[in-house]
Amino acid sequence: MGIHDIIEGKRAWRAHMARVKALPPDYQIVYKEMQKYFFKIGPVELVDGSLLSGIVDFFEEGVAADKGVMELIGNDVAAFADDLVKDSRTYADIYQESVAARKSKGTR
Repeated sequence: MGIHDIIEGKRAWRAHMARVKALPPDYQIVYKEMQKYFFKIGPVELVDGSLLSGIVDFFEEGVAADKGVMELIGNDVAAFADDLVKDSRTYADIYQESVAARKSKGTR
């Protein structure tokens, strides 16, 4: 990854966060909680940025339709977040697979 890629990545992240900050406060709170959760569990798709930008797209559509965030996603934010990544591999999954592979080979 070159310096140009780093600069472009930062530029894209700032633009993404500007979109988040343009959302109503209740949407921002829910987005930030989901973001923290995703950073913690580490779905592999998080790296390409499509998961978080897709959420912002969805939230922007909800705002345009004049819906509250809880009306849009339901009362259980955690269940909504889990449903988004239910079929995704996480870095924890990759780690567990590598540990299992080492154990099956008899190494530690």
